[in-house]
Amino acid sequence: MGGTFDPIHNGHLVTAEEARVQFGLQQVVFVPSRHPPHKDPDEVSGPEHRYLMTFLATVTNPAFTVSRMEIEREGPSYTIETISRFRREEPEASLYFITGADAILQILRGEWEDSPGLLALCDFIAATRPGFVLDPDDARSRNVTGRRLDNIHFMEIPALAISSTDIRARVRAGRPIKYLVPEPVENYIVKHGLYGALSAADAVVRRGPD
Repeated sequence: MGGTFDPIHNGHLVTAEEARVQFGLQQVVFVPSRHPPHKDPDEVSGPEHRYLMTFLATVTNPAFTVSRMEIEREGPSYTIETISRFRREEPEASLYFITGADAILQILRGEWEDSPGLLALCDFIAATRPGFVLDPDDARSRNVTGRRLDNIHFMEIPALAISSTDIRARVRAGRPIKYLVPEPVENYIVKHGLYGALSAADAVVRRGPD
């Protein structure tokens, strides 16, 4: 399961667990990207922060693990390079890439690095948000990769109504994110002042003495 994870939230975790159960996955590997090709690096939190938040969010689930593969690889974090390495390291494994349905449409439109090659490497689990309806015929009409879509599986996840963008905005506005992210992630955001969060010490100073 790749992503920016800025920050990782409960929607990601619910998606991973649902995919694990529905598709009988032995393990879900979270792969935080170092440099998402579609985002300005200056607008993304540091890779180590995002890696550590992902680790804190997943450490209690024995079926979840976090890879530093993209964090330690220089340059843009292209998914095809990551999946190719997993394929080399586990040539007999059945590989599934868990992502959002919107990302699947981008791949079909050829917007990802070597989209045809990527579609040939593994199966895809496309998680859809409530209200996001993907017509299979429409998906086929958008497909410029020349690949068949037999290895793409769709899965609706109500919890995907949660988004990292909204969480960052809530933190900046001083609104609560409890129950949207795991408690250790919430504590990490506050401790390190991510997304404009006030640390506990800063909050005391700003409030002033009683």
